[in-house]
This record gives sequence, C-alpha cells and structure tokens, in this order.
Amino acid sequence: MLRLNGSRRSPEWSRPRLRGVRMSLMRVQRFTAHITSDSSGRAVVAMPFDPDETWGAKAYHLVGGTINPVARTVRGRRLRGRITPDGSQWVFTVNPMWMRDTGVAVDDEVIVELQPEGPQRGDLADDIALALDADPAAAAFFDTLAQFYRKAYLRWIDATTRRPELRAARIAEVVELLAAGVKERPRP
Repeated sequence: MLRLNGSRRSPEWSRPRLRGVRMSLMRVQRFTAHITSDSSGRAVVAMPFDPDETWGAKAYHLVGGTINPVARTVRGRRLRGRITPDGSQWVFTVNPMWMRDTGVAVDDEVIVELQPEGPQRGDLADDIALALDADPAAAAFFDTLAQFYRKAYLRWIDATTRRPELRAARIAEVVELLAAGVKERPRP
C-alpha cells in the first residue's frame, strides 16, 4: 500500500474528496519541452501527447501544474490554464505575467507537469456518469465548468447519504441544469 496524505490507499488512486469520485494519479503528464510562439504570437508549450486520448475528448482541457526551467534551479510557480488546439497540435498558453515573474522566456527548455483540474467524467460514480452520458449537452457543459462548479454539484448530490432516495432526483436535476447551461445550482 502507498501512503498518500497520511492515509493508506492503493497506488492507482489518490484520496477521494467526494464520495463516488476517484482522482487517478495516472493523469499527470510530465515531459520536457521548449516554450515557443503560437500562430498568434503568444508563448505556448506544445503538448507531446494528445489530451483527448489521455483525458477524454473535449473542446479544450482545463489543467493545472508546474513549468520549471531546466537551466536554473529556481522552481516554477504553480499555474492553471487551458490546453487548446492550435492547427494540428495541442498547446498550453503561458501567461506573460507568469513568464515575467519566473524569468522564463521563449525558446527556454522547461520541465512541464500538467494534470486535469477537478473531477473528470471518467472519475464519477457510475450513476452520475450514466446520467451525463445519456445527455450529451449536459456532459459537454460539465466538461467546460471550472472545478469549483463541478465539485459543488457533486457535493450537493453526495449530501444524500442519509436519504438515498433523493440521489436519483438530485442527479436528474443536475443533468437538467447542466443541459440548460446553468453553472451553479440556484439556491432555494
């Protein structure tokens, strides 16, 4: 058994924070790359892998992680952003302020470590995943939500542990709200 966060867990799963949601350790992608410019002149890191194959098909991928310069011992700061398509490749756009603060420039070699943010559809409990699979519009909107909104919906569903008969009704309501493009459940 592997020790994560002071608890015993199997090596393939990290500690779940929401009931029925498992965050896989295998989703972290670590590689060496050069910071280049994209077709719009922005600083980007080209992905040496296809995020759709690794993390599931989406229009773009919300990720977090670190980018550390190879030539210096200074550790890069954590960053968040999107992996988006740019022509025939996927790229992560690097914020100019982040580059200024870390001293990284275009053409620098960097070590990149990125992972998708928050719970992904593949990590959800079976009943929630099936409901999203049944409604492609709701699933596509769920994929675009920031982790804060995804976790809020899942916490509300998981609050039914003492009243399991409510779970199916809450899942149906969440799918309906997501299909309508509602980021946050309206408060009663």
